[in-house]
Amino acid sequence: MKLSQHKMKALSVSLLAITTLVSACTSQNNTTNTEQKEAVSTAAGNTDVKSANIEPLGKYDPPIEVSFVRNLSDVVENNVLGVLKGESFEDNRWTRLYKEQLGITIKNNWVVKGSDTSDQYLQKLNVTLASGDLPDIIPVNATQLKQLADSGQIEDMTALYEKYAAPLTKEILSQEGKSPFDAATIDGKLMAIPQVDSSLERAMFIWIRTDWLKKLGLQPPKTMADVQTISKAFAEKDPDGNGKKDTFGLGLNKALWGGAVGLEGFMAGYKAYPNMWITDASGKLMFGGIQPEVKKALQALQEMFKNGEIDQEFGIKDGGKVAEQIAAGKIGMEYGEQWNSIWPLQLNRNNDPSAQWQAFPIVSESGDTPKVPLRFSTSKFFAVKKGFKHPEAVIKLFNMHLEKNFGQTAEFDKYYAPPEAESVWQLSPVTPSPVKKNVEAFRAIDAARKANNFSTLKGEAKTIQGKIEAFNSGSKEGFALWGWERIYGPEGSEGVVDQYDKNSQFLMDKFVGAPTPTMVERKSTLEKLMNETYTKIIMGGSVDEFDKFVKDWTKLGGEQITKEVNEWYAATKK
Repeated sequence: MKLSQHKMKALSVSLLAITTLVSACTSQNNTTNTEQKEAVSTAAGNTDVKSANIEPLGKYDPPIEVSFVRNLSDVVENNVLGVLKGESFEDNRWTRLYKEQLGITIKNNWVVKGSDTSDQYLQKLNVTLASGDLPDIIPVNATQLKQLADSGQIEDMTALYEKYAAPLTKEILSQEGKSPFDAATIDGKLMAIPQVDSSLERAMFIWIRTDWLKKLGLQPPKTMADVQTISKAFAEKDPDGNGKKDTFGLGLNKALWGGAVGLEGFMAGYKAYPNMWITDASGKLMFGGIQPEVKKALQALQEMFKNGEIDQEFGIKDGGKVAEQIAAGKIGMEYGEQWNSIWPLQLNRNNDPSAQWQAFPIVSESGDTPKVPLRFSTSKFFAVKKGFKHPEAVIKLFNMHLEKNFGQTAEFDKYYAPPEAESVWQLSPVTPSPVKKNVEAFRAIDAARKANNFSTLKGEAKTIQGKIEAFNSGSKEGFALWGWERIYGPEGSEGVVDQYDKNSQFLMDKFVGAPTPTMVERKSTLEKLMNETYTKIIMGGSVDEFDKFVKDWTKLGGEQITKEVNEWYAATKK
């Protein structure tokens, strides 16, 4: 099989893995009040919702129809609908459950193939929003939410959420604190239900080839000086044993940032947090990308670049090209998220079964416990069209999705990840999940491992343990599951997440609102300026370029953005 085919397959597997791995498993007693049916006056002022059940999981009788706009991803089309018989995107176990249990019939006004971040989907959604011909429930990003709220096209969900959200829903959607609700609150009103996405899973690790460490007699890093020592050795001491100086210490891509071969974790080692808003000594927000700590991190990267520890052509290579270098065994270390063992590191393992990688905690310059930066991850909000008679229906859908996957009546192997179609949960138009789902699965597996008793495992933990056992069996099929073992095994990346969580190491991005007016106008220009300056310095430019960049950033809109961000921040505290 050619590398390109490996890459395509890995991308598919990684997408499946990433979408099936996102948040945190909790056990919560989902108790409800005694069932009662009565006419309910909705936020829109309608009083003709005859016999609408006010219970969080109560059924509408007669049934109601709720319209959505949707995307059909390649993962769902190929790995779910492609293997399930008698189910379609419009008629499947989730739409049937909602109809049978809640009396809600799901109707899709339109469906676009591809991801919900694809150009085609976003263009279609923007045309729909501009036309005013809205579905009953509208999945939007923060910018679109603000536009709809400002134009008076959507319902105020504040009182409805308090009334209809099940205890389990409230517990899970609050696991990231109030940030997701701050993001969905405009002028003091909750204007959408946030589909809370796990920022925890954006945590960074140092992924290192431990077979190279062992060969060169090196230990895992405890400080940034150790990281540089390992990087230098990987570039200069022929870890692949081919007699050529053709390996690199640290993988880096031209975009500089990202969930694989990005710089966020490296920068954090110097208390530098580009792309994030953090608090200053007075409690106000400041942009991390212009702070002096960044300059020190760039100087360290410049030295590594001069030494040949970083590919001299990284400035023209995207993540896919760097993945090819990793696959070919030319890179020994990279900073990335917990899923990196599935992609791109599995590609290296496919080509060289003796290659071994492990995720280590990020380290600091001083050796003290570092803060692990987390970008705010919640990007999808479900708003309700103004005047829709049943605005609480979206909350009921959230309640049911969480209950059947993570509640007391959960049927994980049917509604979340049956063995034959692990992404079946994505057939639902709403897909909330607990933010600590993955680390909780690791904790359950780890406890079972230590007790040498796996019989108590259930749900996702049981499914994952099956993958680990398949890998440990040494079978041909198990070989492709190495990436899962590297996440949930005894040396897995989720074990590091567990450590980060227990040590309270996470540093959250403090700005979670919709883009401010000046951000809309200038953010892309400022980001381009920042990345170009950073790249120029890494590749040997004067470090004084950083000081000029800070002044330019401030003048070209940064000062005004900082003012707007702090106005938003002050408003969230009222």
